[in-house]
Amino acid sequence: MKLKKTLFAGIAAVVSAGTLLGSNIASAQKDWPTKSIQLVVPFAAGGPTDTIARLIAVPMGQALGQTVVVENVPGAGGTIASTKVARAAPDGYTIYIHHMGMATANALYDKLPYDPMTSFDYIGQVADVPMVLLGKKDLPANNFKELEAYIKANGSKVTMANAGPGAVSQLCGLLFQSRLGVKLTNIPYKGTGPALTDLLGGQVDLLCDQTTQTIPYIKDGRVKAFGTTTMKRLPAIPNVPTLNEQGLKGFEVKVWHGVYAPKGTPQPILDKLNAALKKALNTPDVQKRLNDANIDIVPADKISAKGLKDHLEKEINVWGPVIRKSNISD
Repeated sequence: MKLKKTLFAGIAAVVSAGTLLGSNIASAQKDWPTKSIQLVVPFAAGGPTDTIARLIAVPMGQALGQTVVVENVPGAGGTIASTKVARAAPDGYTIYIHHMGMATANALYDKLPYDPMTSFDYIGQVADVPMVLLGKKDLPANNFKELEAYIKANGSKVTMANAGPGAVSQLCGLLFQSRLGVKLTNIPYKGTGPALTDLLGGQVDLLCDQTTQTIPYIKDGRVKAFGTTTMKRLPAIPNVPTLNEQGLKGFEVKVWHGVYAPKGTPQPILDKLNAALKKALNTPDVQKRLNDANIDIVPADKISAKGLKDHLEKEINVWGPVIRKSNISD
């Protein structure tokens, strides 16, 4: 009898301790956040992803009642930052913004120390930066059909600049060549800045680049725009047709961005982060500044865990075969 009482007392103590622990965890999640939050960016300060991060950090912090601090962790195409976040404590105090590089990492790098689909929890998509297929000013072709004929007639004599292995400009160019069934001479640069400079100078023929820095040159006629990589024409350059409407059906390349957390972050915290992200993207000042930079906030249904997860999976399936076929992985 005494043994039974001791056993029951022990079980009661364990249950009581478990209940207390569960209560403490629930209380901690309810009170979260109680300190500043790190928003990790996988690139140096000043780039498009960093710009978006800093635009949303302040209103997210205001919504959460704590400061959201942007931390730049550049290197290895984003894999250093991704690894850091994947290994961080899943307590909501470390979150992550990354662009479409999250979808290309598995194909680009061997022995990746994390899995883009399983090492993170999803908070939501943020914004898309459209791209445009550009040609140098004195290229003989004046529209897409003429460009297609010119490329097929000249083949590898046509040069296409990009910002280096794994860059979105390179991936866009590779997809373009794959869809046309041609192989051009691809010229890598240390960034889209010098690549665009050489396109403006006539040293290279073609470049696929983001609208954030190219629209002024399109408008003043210093480069030729052969098509946007979007499904709809862009309001900033409405006279430039999409590549999709010119025959490359389904051709869509956007530098999309999403916000993530380490795997295992409690759902109540993820819900708070998602609500803060939505509030930030609905802030008039943020909307204006993104619009002024030709950056499109995604539809409301994509600012969600499901929206981001589904899009990431879709993009992995799109870019994996393109990268492996081009043999540009490390």
